[in-house]
Amino acid sequence: MAVVAVRLLPDPVLITPAEPVGAVGTAARRLATDLLDTMAAAPACVGLAAPQIGVGVRAFAVDVSGHRKARSCHGPFVVFDPVVSDAGPRQVAREGCLSVPDLTGDVARPVAVTVTGLDPDARREVLHVDAFEARAVLHELDHLDGLVFLDRVAGPHAVFPRKVYR
Repeated sequence: MAVVAVRLLPDPVLITPAEPVGAVGTAARRLATDLLDTMAAAPACVGLAAPQIGVGVRAFAVDVSGHRKARSCHGPFVVFDPVVSDAGPRQVAREGCLSVPDLTGDVARPVAVTVTGLDPDARREVLHVDAFEARAVLHELDHLDGLVFLDRVAGPHAVFPRKVYR
C-alpha cells in the first residue's frame, strides 16, 4: 500500500495547471495505485487528483461506492488525461476537499458529464457519470486545472466551516 501525504492549500502544486501524462507506463500505473491507496486511507474521501499528492500530471481517482447521493457508480477508477465531452445542466451542492480540510462550500456543477481518458492499462475509457459521481469527477478535474472548490463558490456567503461528526 502506497499512502502519500495530501498537499494542503496554499501549496503551489494545487494552483498550477497539471501537465498531460501522455503515455501510460510503469510510473503512471504506480501513480494510479498511490491515488487509490491514499484515497482509501482517508475517511469519507470519494476522489483524489494527482496534484493533491504532489504530482503535477493530469490524473485522478474516484470511488463513490456506497455513497448515499450516488446514482451512477463505476466503482474505483483512475483516469489519465481526462477530457469532458458533454455536460448537463448545473445544480448547486455542498463540497469539501482533503486539500482544504477546514472548509466546505456550495458549488454549481453539471449534474451529468461524459469524460474520456485513459485507464491504467492505457485503454481509452468513456465514462458517463451523473449526480454525485459527476460532482466528484468535476471536482477532481478542477484540481488538474489548478483550481480548488473555493474558486467555484459564488462568494464568501457560500463558504462554511467543516462540520466534524463523531
